[in-house]
Amino acid sequence: MKKYIFIIFVFLILIFHWIFSPYYITEEEPPKKKLVEKIDSTVTVSFSAVGDIMCHSTQYNYAHVKKDSFNFKPVFSVIGNYLRKKDILFGNLETVLAGNTHHYSGYPFFNTPNEFAEALKYAGFDFLFTANNHANDQGYKGVKRTIDFLSKINIIPIGIKKINEKSNQNIYVKKGLRFGVLAYTYGTNYNENALYPKKYINHINYKKIKSDIDSLKNKNADLIIVYFHFGKEYSKQPNEYQKKIVKKTITFGADIILASHPHIVQKFEKFKTVNANLDTGFVVYSLGNFLSNQRWRYSDGGLIFNFDITKNIFTDSVYVSNINFLPVWVFKGKIKGKKDYRILPSQVYKDSLKYDFLTTADIDSMKRSYSDTKKLLTDRKDYPFVETWK
Repeated sequence: MKKYIFIIFVFLILIFHWIFSPYYITEEEPPKKKLVEKIDSTVTVSFSAVGDIMCHSTQYNYAHVKKDSFNFKPVFSVIGNYLRKKDILFGNLETVLAGNTHHYSGYPFFNTPNEFAEALKYAGFDFLFTANNHANDQGYKGVKRTIDFLSKINIIPIGIKKINEKSNQNIYVKKGLRFGVLAYTYGTNYNENALYPKKYINHINYKKIKSDIDSLKNKNADLIIVYFHFGKEYSKQPNEYQKKIVKKTITFGADIILASHPHIVQKFEKFKTVNANLDTGFVVYSLGNFLSNQRWRYSDGGLIFNFDITKNIFTDSVYVSNINFLPVWVFKGKIKGKKDYRILPSQVYKDSLKYDFLTTADIDSMKRSYSDTKKLLTDRKDYPFVETWK
């Protein structure tokens, strides 16, 4: 009997110990792995810029459909898809949109149909530099109407303004990158009916350039792009005037400097920035012609200059992550029996069978333009590199 009592006593002690022991630990579930969402630390914005976009009388005559109706879109039928892939596309609009009441005209006092600008929008242009020597061709009314029409089709004009408005030092945002764009011209062609163009067209002036750049900095711009319309026409090299302005603008804090007016491609250079966000910036002294009726060597083609800007969203640092260019050439002739223009990548001379409208002379001119553009832009073979047309 005592034996059974002892066994029961021991059993109760063990149960008591098992329940109340401080070393009793229930089995826990293994810790769950934390799901961490991967966030990219950088964003990249692709920019492209082209040079002078002109509309000579031959061009709008070729584009004429019927009374006061034009179609310029075929000009961009080959190159358009390439341009539209860019996040931001710039070009220099070297004409005005004064409307048909002023009569359409080419050189020397340009006035171009609205459909020309609509075709540029179709091709993918976001910004058009409008401070150039032809901006005042139709006086202030022409400038005002150009602003109104470009705004209507969602293209931003840079370098002109209405008299009662402040200068444009806006910040634009793409993928979180904050950038500002400024444009200035050396002057405008004389127009006896519009003698005070500085009231509504940005002219090169150190005080104004510095003030505009400072304004963009105060608005926390990540990137400041400055465009100049300057240089000697048809010169292959930048002159001292161009170099002086560029050097001064660098000291004001510009990150990137683009330019045109010579109607010929001029060189690309890198520079060490001063009080800017990029550590190393660059200048293209002339982007050359993009579209015109200038058919002679060096002016019958140009380039699409491409550069990518990458921003670290955690540190706000920015840098140039890629630079390349695509040489282009302007075809003028007959396509399926109709007179027309086409902007073509000039390297297609290597595979010209795809474009059966090209003559032997066209192919020779395109090949020459391709070689010229590369030599004029850079004497280096590796940088910037030519993008391969696909």
